[in-house]
Amino acid sequence: MHLTRLALTDFRSYPELSIELGAGVTTFSGPNGEGKTNLVEAIGYLATLGSHRVATDGPLVRHGAQRAVLRAAVTGAQGSSLVEIELNPGRANRVRLNRAPLSRPRDILGALRTVLFAPEDLALVKGDPGERRRFLDELLVATAPRWAGVRADYERVLRQRTALLKSAGAKGHLRGQAREAMTATLDAWDGQLARAGAPLLAGRLRLASALRPHVAAAYEAVSGGQSGDECGMSYRSSALDSSDEFEDVPALETALLKALAGVRTSELDRGVCLVGPHRDELELSIAHMPARGYASHGESWSLALALRLASFALLREDAEDPVLILDDVFAELDTGRRDRLAALVSGAEQVLITAAVPADVPAVLDGARFTVSAGAVTHDG
Repeated sequence: MHLTRLALTDFRSYPELSIELGAGVTTFSGPNGEGKTNLVEAIGYLATLGSHRVATDGPLVRHGAQRAVLRAAVTGAQGSSLVEIELNPGRANRVRLNRAPLSRPRDILGALRTVLFAPEDLALVKGDPGERRRFLDELLVATAPRWAGVRADYERVLRQRTALLKSAGAKGHLRGQAREAMTATLDAWDGQLARAGAPLLAGRLRLASALRPHVAAAYEAVSGGQSGDECGMSYRSSALDSSDEFEDVPALETALLKALAGVRTSELDRGVCLVGPHRDELELSIAHMPARGYASHGESWSLALALRLASFALLREDAEDPVLILDDVFAELDTGRRDRLAALVSGAEQVLITAAVPADVPAVLDGARFTVSAGAVTHDG
């Protein structure tokens, strides 16, 4: 899969932009602050319906404009397609695939698949557990778009159950029939949370198992394979004992219900949901020590890179490479890691690179070059 054209209207720093792209390596270079990352952010949004830099759509619309439009022409195993997204902050976004409107934005997921590595990805190693949960969920969606609905269903039930817990905690003085009614309502929501959470938990467990060997191999390749510095990865569920093997969805639903029953009193006291996929952790380690808090800067970069490279390896098992995006990555790496990373990605169908200093990009990744300056993108030569 690769992009053949990207067109933007009022996105970030670009009033209007249209550029032709090809397979192989393309590098966007220019001083910082000129709009390089805005380009790859737009491509990432077209693939995932989200930005790797901000949580809301408002900042994506150029100052003074009411909306932004993103378009991408994509060529893949199933032929060519045109992906279009209209961003309307404060209102519903609109999406079209091959010029046909889609009723739900998430129905466009899968038309373009990307793996994006950016400086923000250091948070995958050093950040809170939520960063790693989001990494898993976004990769699930990339493997099969239906997971977007599974994730949305769970988040909806979680919000409603949390609101009920807060309300029930505030009414802890209830007695008699009123208390019985509140208990019955919580029991019903426990069932809904378990039913919605079990498929998501099963998907994450399968994904973590499939990803683990790819992460180990990528970390060894990027880090140079120093003896004793191997990395580890395991999924820790708030509903399962660490010794539990993978179970099917009905068994996971039962486990969630049992765990919820065990924390009911604590949940009412605190007004929060203490069990479920939203409380789980993807644990990362280097040399048998937790990566978060113990890994050096170089080790953390290598592990973050390994997670993205493993994602790429897993997705390309479907016989179609996703678009690989490296946003300002080489400036953060030493020469050895630069060269090893370049060797690993040089065979991808399409690699898009941003770099403030073109010399930071290893020669093996020579290809098409664009210069980005003051919101203008020009082809070099």
